[in-house]
Amino acid sequence: MSNSRAPGRHFLQIPGPTNVPDRVLHAIAEPTIDHRGPDFADLARTVLTGLQRVFQTSGPVVVYPASGTGAWEAALVNTLSPGDRVLTVRTGWFATLWSDMAKRLGLEPVVMETDWRRGADPAAIETALREDTDHRIRAVCIVHNETSTGCTSPIAAIRAAIDAAGHPALLMVDTISSLGSIDYRHEEWGVDVTIGGSQKGLMLPPGLSFNAISDKALAAAEIATIPRSFWDWQPMLEANAGFYFPYTPATNLLRGLREALAMLEEEGLGNVFARHARHGAASRAAVRAWGEAGGMEVQCLEPRDYSGSLTAVRLPEGESADGLRRLILQGFNMSLGNGLGMLKDRVFRIGHLGDFNDLSLIGTLGGVEMGLRLAGVPHTPGGVDAAMGVLTGSTEE
Repeated sequence: MSNSRAPGRHFLQIPGPTNVPDRVLHAIAEPTIDHRGPDFADLARTVLTGLQRVFQTSGPVVVYPASGTGAWEAALVNTLSPGDRVLTVRTGWFATLWSDMAKRLGLEPVVMETDWRRGADPAAIETALREDTDHRIRAVCIVHNETSTGCTSPIAAIRAAIDAAGHPALLMVDTISSLGSIDYRHEEWGVDVTIGGSQKGLMLPPGLSFNAISDKALAAAEIATIPRSFWDWQPMLEANAGFYFPYTPATNLLRGLREALAMLEEEGLGNVFARHARHGAASRAAVRAWGEAGGMEVQCLEPRDYSGSLTAVRLPEGESADGLRRLILQGFNMSLGNGLGMLKDRVFRIGHLGDFNDLSLIGTLGGVEMGLRLAGVPHTPGGVDAAMGVLTGSTEE
């Protein structure tokens, strides 16, 4: 019987969950503590204030033991009432899921379509809000970094568009694959509810999600009538005032989060964002070099919308992205992200976020280039060299 063990470490290069650093794993493995005792209050104080710095807000950040989907639901049910309209921009698969959730909750999504190759258009949002003269639209829901496409949306410009339209709608933003990876400013950009998750830029396993909340959103919660219990902000905020939780929290994940926040601050958020931007630029340089033979390209077409968290790679017509991913997993023990929705089997996604450095990226791109060769996908060799040129500063994107 053959030995099936794959030597070396597994390259987990999907766009989340990301690789969990040893420091975070060790913190999670510490003994569980009393979630009503003084040690827990110290832990919660450090975590809640640290999250404010990452979200760049002085307002409250609520933590749920849930995936990012739970934080989506919390944002909607705390602020809206049945029949309210929400303006969503379908920039990809996750924007689609958020819109679908709104419909299931009794809301009325107003969906703006895109080709999934760019972010949301502030001018189009402004036009839609100007046309909503009776203010039936109560919220604008945007995915900051669309994980299915590698396209970001300009949140500050969208806030300006809402203001220019003189519209009172709340601004809700999903930062699940951008928080801790791409510059994001909840308070400065006038966001009302920001949604986040633990398993990507924050370098934790899945299991924690977040709402950063503005005063305007808190006021909306006082009149919202969608039923809520587990997701209700009010008991969370009351308990958090004393650095406790209204129910048993994920104590060991919070310990890991404390360590992850410390790591981000040791590196410096500005340096973290710059590192992700470099890795995005290097990855795109690799894709462009491979695509010189024709057909392969970066899924995101708009340079202003390029992501630092991941790169979605569109293969030539007729080539199977899932077949390539399968070959790379079997041959090189590396996982790449699959295509979702209309991009199923058309793209693969390279995650370059979280605890990740230049050598990790070169190893990842080397695995992709070897996979392209073995799979017979038409490409020009030299993508890794192109990426090294960006990383060493000898070439620019």
